[in-house]
Amino acid sequence: MAIDQDNVSKIISVLSHPLRRDVLLILSDRGECTFTDLLNVLKVDTGKLSFHLRTLSAFIEQTPTGKYKLSRTGENAVRVIGDVESWAEVADVNKKATQLPLASFAKRTLAFLVDFLLILTITILLTFPQVVSIVSGNVFSPELSTILFITLGLLWVYSTMLEGFNGQSLGKRLTGLKAVRTDGKKLSYDHAAIRNFGKAFLLPFDIIVGLRLKNKEFMRYFDKFAGTTVINLRLQLG
Repeated sequence: MAIDQDNVSKIISVLSHPLRRDVLLILSDRGECTFTDLLNVLKVDTGKLSFHLRTLSAFIEQTPTGKYKLSRTGENAVRVIGDVESWAEVADVNKKATQLPLASFAKRTLAFLVDFLLILTITILLTFPQVVSIVSGNVFSPELSTILFITLGLLWVYSTMLEGFNGQSLGKRLTGLKAVRTDGKKLSYDHAAIRNFGKAFLLPFDIIVGLRLKNKEFMRYFDKFAGTTVINLRLQLG
């Protein structure tokens, strides 16, 4: 079936205005809103909001009580907006790393500690009987090395999977950091696996050699080996 390109252009035109996108996102978040609710959130005058609501007539509808909510088309539009925002973020960070604000050693350390403590907690829960044995006094038992190996293995897998997906582990997301490739291409699972192998299993060597490189892009040797670095998204957006 042939697509009416004029309709496509009209839809794109409607969604091109940031205030109209805000209306759709607010309704998506809250479910239903009165005209006054939208006025209070958007901080615009009555005439301006009325105009944009009329423009959004294909995307919103009113309930019997007069509140506004998304139509089925509006729900689809919100998903499109989310996709476009994700594309915009990717396009924004897929530059040469030298053009982006690099993360500091302190923030990278904080992100690592968040991730490590999370994985350590999971490991303790998975190996609770062995942990009890160690705490009871058998500090040099083989269980200790087993727990350490499990922790580091889980840390490697966890970091690789999340960073390979979108460049951010939980620690990086909380601290506003993101792992990227220095050539501006998308970070793959292969690159994430390489850079995180050093962090999980060879951290002292990784840091010492990385610092000897005297290159702010590569605070760890395995970042240079993988062609990756870490940027500070909050500085970039600010």
